[in-house]
Amino acid sequence: MKELVEAIAKALVDFPDEVVVTEVISEQTIILELKVSPDDMGKVIGKQGRIAKALRTVVKAAATKDNKRVLVEIIQ
Repeated sequence: MKELVEAIAKALVDFPDEVVVTEVISEQTIILELKVSPDDMGKVIGKQGRIAKALRTVVKAAATKDNKRVLVEIIQ
């Protein structure tokens, strides 16, 4: 999951070297914390949060096969 979020985020931003994804794992939940450059924040969130929502949808679809709950948080 972490690699998937990282690859998608790096494709969206102007500064791919500043993309950092941290994975916090518990029993049934995986929290992926995405940090990007402050200049790229708008590109990751998108208009009215559409890109962020699409990113979360893709990750949830990939996580269903593992029976895990995945949360993607965009950290400033």
